[in-house]
Amino acid sequence: MNDTSTQRMPALFIGHGSPMNTLEDNGFTDAWKRMGQVIGKPRGVLVVSAHWFIGSTAVTAMAKPRTIHDFYGFPQSLFDFQYPAPGLPELAAEVVDVAKPDWVGLDRDQWGLDHGTWSVLAHIFPDADVPVVQLSINALKPMDYHVELGAKLNALRDRGILVLSSGNVVHNLRRIDWHAGDTGEAWAQRFDDAAADLMIHRPGDIASLADHPDFAAAVPAPDHFVPLLYTAGIAAAAPNGAEALVRGYSLGSLSMTCYGVSCETIGRREGYDAATLPADVPPDQTNI
Repeated sequence: MNDTSTQRMPALFIGHGSPMNTLEDNGFTDAWKRMGQVIGKPRGVLVVSAHWFIGSTAVTAMAKPRTIHDFYGFPQSLFDFQYPAPGLPELAAEVVDVAKPDWVGLDRDQWGLDHGTWSVLAHIFPDADVPVVQLSINALKPMDYHVELGAKLNALRDRGILVLSSGNVVHNLRRIDWHAGDTGEAWAQRFDDAAADLMIHRPGDIASLADHPDFAAAVPAPDHFVPLLYTAGIAAAAPNGAEALVRGYSLGSLSMTCYGVSCETIGRREGYDAATLPADVPPDQTNI
């Protein structure tokens, strides 16, 4: 892996889907692997994951973040999985600095790396040899706050930091269709297409998706959607906006779409065969 830690890094939004994507090889995980091969080895990774959704803005500042298994109902092999990437406390301090005047707290011992982070990084950086820091999603803040904070984080890309957001543009577990495979319901496709149009052409207006007629179905809860706002903020602050790197759906009500900023060399791919959920556990209770 080439050391590119002194170069401007891309920004990514990854539609991560089921945690089982960690252990499987499919069209989406193949695309994530390709991203890692093209990106090389950054100085560090800052991740905004849907699964650290709390009442404040905080950043992990420990040297050895633990691997968090924040779900249930999955095979033991997934609970046995470890992603022992080191932390980067000095990056946490940089996040605090670039976010000013907004306040960002330092989490020295509470969180770690949740599956929204390691299910993706297991393919992008499989050797877990790139330092990783997580930024929480402040559940008390409006959409514009997250877009604006994303724009501030853009400065880290010039310091060799890959900024990665992990969620799903469309994420409605209660409307999963077990027979849908790689297809999306009409409402899911409409919303995903509207998001793509904004991300490519007007990323700074991404919060206007709240007025889309399919927003309530596509985003019944904000946790998986908000990470997209960070990539949109970076895209709005970058010269050429964002592009859709991977498009695809899973089980009718999940979008697996991925976006990139400054990712011209990665190329676009079609996703297929995304990992699904345990059939004997209600999907809205698995914390995916």
